[in-house]
Amino acid sequence: MDKKITLTGFFITLTGAILFSTKAIFVKLAFQSTQVDAVTLLTLRMLFALPFYLFAAWLVSKKENQVRLTKKEWVYIVGLGILGYYLSSLFDFIGLQYVSAGLERLILFLYPTFAILINTFFFHSKLSRIQLLSLVLTYLGIGIAYFGELQIDTSNPKFFFGSLMIFLCAITYSFYLVGTGRMVQRVGVTRYTAYAMLAATAGIFINFILTHTIQAIPYSLTLTGYAIALALVATVLPSFLMSNGMKRIGSNNVSIITSIGPVSTIIQAHFFLGEKIMAAQVLGTTLVIAGVILIGWHSKYTSGN
Repeated sequence: MDKKITLTGFFITLTGAILFSTKAIFVKLAFQSTQVDAVTLLTLRMLFALPFYLFAAWLVSKKENQVRLTKKEWVYIVGLGILGYYLSSLFDFIGLQYVSAGLERLILFLYPTFAILINTFFFHSKLSRIQLLSLVLTYLGIGIAYFGELQIDTSNPKFFFGSLMIFLCAITYSFYLVGTGRMVQRVGVTRYTAYAMLAATAGIFINFILTHTIQAIPYSLTLTGYAIALALVATVLPSFLMSNGMKRIGSNNVSIITSIGPVSTIIQAHFFLGEKIMAAQVLGTTLVIAGVILIGWHSKYTSGN
């Protein structure tokens, strides 16, 4: 069942989306400043995030009267964690080696379309007129900006491979988004987020152990700083905010609101990475903002929060 939008849920989701959008910036800066590869950087990110998720898991384990999870629910949580923060993150980090931060975020934000289609066709969730109109605006904007990016980014010989990796990231993350929207209702925001992230961390660590050695990590203060920023600013805080947003307003609405992500990334990429902002990006950005503002405006009439 789809949920109404509240102002609280809207701003929690918006904040989470903006924080998530910093991920591409930190990753690109780390690639430019160090000799780190995608798997190692992803491993360091989760290494520094791990204590926070362990602490969150410990806190929720102390609470009484919690619903006992079934084996099936445990499988869902682990599977969703692997999809959302292991596989999708791995595809994303690999793709960011070959495409700009702005283009990465534009391709990645195909996932709300996938998520809403999954909800509509598999779970028979109905789209409201406001959601449909917001989708049209945001994806028209993303499409225009995407074609603008193509004019300046195709010189990289692995451009299309990088784009494919980001596309796979969008697909896997959409399944995580839909599953999370349903699981947090029963499991709880903190418990679900902690367990899913711990499952993803285990998958990432196993990947690193099988393919790398600790001695090969190019240790430096710069790399450590970017890894910590990725862990705290772009992972821990937004993961809890997004899960809380899904519980409050549902995954369909979260999918639409988080379309602000490409706008945030393009602006940050311009100032921190020197990526150009083209006329197509400006037009696309304007349409995306219009779609997000429409959702925020609609919240005034669905709740007094």
